[in-house]
Amino acid sequence: MTVLVGFVPTPEGEAAFTAGLAEARRRQEGLLVLNTPRGGAPVSADVAPPELVRSLTSRAEADGIALELRQTPHTGDLADELLRVADSVNASVIVIGLRRRSPVGKLLMGSSAQRILLDADRPVLAVKPQPTAG
Repeated sequence: MTVLVGFVPTPEGEAAFTAGLAEARRRQEGLLVLNTPRGGAPVSADVAPPELVRSLTSRAEADGIALELRQTPHTGDLADELLRVADSVNASVIVIGLRRRSPVGKLLMGSSAQRILLDADRPVLAVKPQPTAG
């Protein structure tokens, strides 16, 4: 089995990776990090740059965790893609990062995290980043 992490290069993504790494260690499983841009986008801020990929890989290696990183573009909804990948690899748990959103933002934009939490047929670990000092 595999721990699946939905990752974007943000504090929320970092929190998800850190929690996913801990879960993989605890469960003695591999770690699959899904960092997928929307297909057809000429540039995507959602894609982790090479130096960040090296850092994530080093952290997993230091913990003795086998890491697979997928950065293949997706079409359609990101929540659907994450759930599809979870099924295809028989993930034992899905780890996602949550960001704070206003009620209006939730109403207008929907929520991938909410869809994942409601539609997943396996455990979902939802984490928030550590508060910043200030």
